[in-house]
Amino acid sequence: MISASDVKLLREKTGAGMMDCKHALTEANGDMEKAIKILREKGLASAAKKAGRIAAEGIVDSYIHLGGKIGVLVEVNCETDFVAKTPVFRQLVKDIAMQIAAANPLYLEPADVPADVLEKEKEILRAQALNEGKPEKIVDKMVEGRLQKYYKEFCLLEQAFVKDPEKSIKDLVNEKIAELGEKISIRRFVRYEMGEGLEKRKDNFAEEVMKQASK
Repeated sequence: MISASDVKLLREKTGAGMMDCKHALTEANGDMEKAIKILREKGLASAAKKAGRIAAEGIVDSYIHLGGKIGVLVEVNCETDFVAKTPVFRQLVKDIAMQIAAANPLYLEPADVPADVLEKEKEILRAQALNEGKPEKIVDKMVEGRLQKYYKEFCLLEQAFVKDPEKSIKDLVNEKIAELGEKISIRRFVRYEMGEGLEKRKDNFAEEVMKQASK
């Protein structure tokens, strides 16, 4: 059993999030030093410590796929122009742009999902659970669990990285924060798909990008 006081202490030592600290302590069977090591290996400790720093440098990059069928613009920020020019940072930005092209996220993170969209999704998920005959008392917990799947599908930072589905985009960014030693943040992005919204033959462009990205 992991105590709240141990989670709090680990958070104070590393600056990582409460849930990340709890998961690390669980993985380490309560061993504080091992949990610190786990967080550092995942880049979470260093990422959290840098969260309050200013990242005003960076680059805007583009990704065009399938002969102009899909286009992405993304802005990723870091702290210095020096890091912005490194191959590691530029590859990260290119990977993020490819991710957006392939997975078509609608939002950057769960906090960006509009309240009305979230409420509508909750209503749908609740109705689904009730139609499945689930007891009323566990429906709300089921809805929360299924919302996590929604976030993983539509929020960029929560999505599985197309080149390595074992990690999320948030994990990828945290790894680069640990590697480069600077705060890195995805500020904004836009994705265009040719003919989007027009009545025409449906092409699964995203699936084609996904295949290319996973090679």
